[in-house]
Amino acid sequence: MSRAPRIYISAGEPSGDAHAAAVAAALRRRLPGVALEAFGGPLLERAGATILDRMESFSVVGFVEALAKIPAHYRLLGRVRQAFRAKRYDLVILVDYPGYHLRAAAAAAKAGIPVLYYIAPQMWAWGAGRVRKLASVRRLAVILPFEEEFFRDRGIPVTFVGHPLKDRPPPPERAAARRALSLDPARPTLGLFPGSRAQEVARHWEIFRAAATRVAAARPDVQVVVAGAPGASYPEPGAIRVHSGDPLLVFGAADAGICKSGTTTLEAAMADVPMVITYRLHPVSSFIAFRVLRVPWVGLVNLVAGYAVAPELLQRRATPGALADAVLPLLDPAHEATRRQREGLALVRDRLGAPGAADRVAAIAAEILG
Repeated sequence: MSRAPRIYISAGEPSGDAHAAAVAAALRRRLPGVALEAFGGPLLERAGATILDRMESFSVVGFVEALAKIPAHYRLLGRVRQAFRAKRYDLVILVDYPGYHLRAAAAAAKAGIPVLYYIAPQMWAWGAGRVRKLASVRRLAVILPFEEEFFRDRGIPVTFVGHPLKDRPPPPERAAARRALSLDPARPTLGLFPGSRAQEVARHWEIFRAAATRVAAARPDVQVVVAGAPGASYPEPGAIRVHSGDPLLVFGAADAGICKSGTTTLEAAMADVPMVITYRLHPVSSFIAFRVLRVPWVGLVNLVAGYAVAPELLQRRATPGALADAVLPLLDPAHEATRRQREGLALVRDRLGAPGAADRVAAIAAEILG
């Protein structure tokens, strides 16, 4: 290509913004002069993309919760479709966020613009029949090792690029992390990870707090710290320390964790923190989810390992007593349950691939652009 390429990058929520920003930075290193326009947030903007539409008001979790956002997404898609028809871009890079991005991919392909989709829709969980919706994607870049075979077997051009968590710095050493959190370096520590969105925290906090209270009653020497999310509320924390900064400090400080399912479980695995996995959805969202789910676990550490590394307590099973009973043994580094789980977490870390995911995505983009 004789002129510098124009690329549209789309990321609809905070984690996607972070992953897209890393790709944007890698593209600017690889393709000097590249013009980047985006649907995204502050991290993409900081990485040098011009933000045409801001993502902050679009992000939700759950089937029911997403209904209210449908009109705004259709208005956004209309604007983007017009830009695609006008041939403004040489390449479209879509990051996660499948509800909207599968439609955006179809619109780009119809306009003759190649699509690189980074972080695949979890079709392995929700039913393989939806894979045909990826027919408009030129290349799929996946971050979980088992996804490559799943999509390739269904005719999708796919590359496993490794997990972007491998590029994050390791957490601080345990005593240093505890001191940074104003905790006692010598006391065992339980980390609570109820979610990165205010909506998730509102659904989980009461149960997490009650479970932590039970743990402290059984083990008075245990101190508890929660990885707080910006804008979320943590009523009546009592002796629980709420840390609203970098969650890496909480992972570094914790001997064990109660983790909501999702990428949090992989973050815990990277920090070698044994965990109990839990999640609560809106009852209607849960009713739908458990009827379409096609995998034996929801925790990504279990899916990557291929067996139940960490216990899962979901929906009605996520009671304070059950969570406390499951996490208490993990606070003892010599306990057999802790030892077994740490073996599984080591396997997960190995399977997540080598560092450099964003650079590999940028290399695929350069290859598509020719």
